[in-house]
Amino acid sequence: MSKIFEKQRKISISELPAEIPDMSCSYEPKDSIVKKWITSWILSAVSKKTIKENDILPSKAELSSHLGVSIGTVQNAIRYIEDEGYLKSKQRLGTMISNFTNPNENFIKSVSRREKAVVAIKNLILRKEYKINKTFPSIRKMSEYLDISQNTTRLAYEYLCSEGILESRQVRGKSANWVLKAIPNISYKELKKLNNRHNETLINKITENIKKLLAKNFSIGDKIPSHEELASDLNVSVKTIHECIKQLSKDGIVISRRGRYGCILAQNPLSPAFDSLDDNPIFAQANSSAFYSYKKIESKIIDLINKEYNSGDKLPSMLELSKKFDVSTNTIRKALISISQDGYITFARGKYGGTFVVDKPLEEEKESYQWLSINPEFI
Repeated sequence: MSKIFEKQRKISISELPAEIPDMSCSYEPKDSIVKKWITSWILSAVSKKTIKENDILPSKAELSSHLGVSIGTVQNAIRYIEDEGYLKSKQRLGTMISNFTNPNENFIKSVSRREKAVVAIKNLILRKEYKINKTFPSIRKMSEYLDISQNTTRLAYEYLCSEGILESRQVRGKSANWVLKAIPNISYKELKKLNNRHNETLINKITENIKKLLAKNFSIGDKIPSHEELASDLNVSVKTIHECIKQLSKDGIVISRRGRYGCILAQNPLSPAFDSLDDNPIFAQANSSAFYSYKKIESKIIDLINKEYNSGDKLPSMLELSKKFDVSTNTIRKALISISQDGYITFARGKYGGTFVVDKPLEEEKESYQWLSINPEFI
């Protein structure tokens, strides 16, 4: 470990202001309030020289208890402060005060997944020409479209709310729909930063390192090291390894098994196209077919709503829809539930119940689906 880290001091929770911010402000998210409070304290304490570069903040749990908010709220606030350059995080050490007072410091910060999601969503708004005051895609829908986690998407939506671009609205007592309130601008600096290959996220960098390690030392079918072993070898947290393995599992490179069986290498990480455990590689993976089924019907129902129904109208029964689209009622049920999670329809019970349109879905680009892919070697 370098000398700079040997001399680090952990800031005591008692050094923070005793007066905590008012969290009852209804129009501003708690993480935004916490961000302003911590940032103000950092600026004041650095100017008074009571804290200095590389001093370590109290833990997120300590800050959470002191402020009376969740750890997630503190974590989000710290991410925002890191984005502004006042803090920096180091794996296995903690969150530290950065040298923001030195204009000559060349501190390279990896772009966070939330930052990338924010710019991707802004770009999508401009490209698809979304209209102000119209319902915006749900977190789940946007997560699927951009192929990022729902948590990252939620953080991006909350950040866009703090910028006044999105607004969260309650729908019949349920968790909110999102509404576009302003058309965003994307600066050249944002696009350049996100397109810079040196600014990959930590997860992407470690995932690539794991791929190289697996390709060099393991064969298909081998059990790979545990998360703890990989974390130790790569000098990162177990949580980081967990996220990397999730990505490798999603890509079909490893198969995660419960208990003592651990994770199995399913295909060569450096040549995943034709070298895998699949007994019959001529066919696409089964999960692609399963994904296709109800998603295709969901798209057809959305088209039907856009063409023939308005807000407040009652849709045909599941049985009628199943006959119309020639699929099972179970497929219709899955599609309707998915559409309801996006806030476009709602269900009501009783004599006058049924499925009702809440808002007409936004027109989206048509997704392409694939039943199977052909390995050129089999042609």
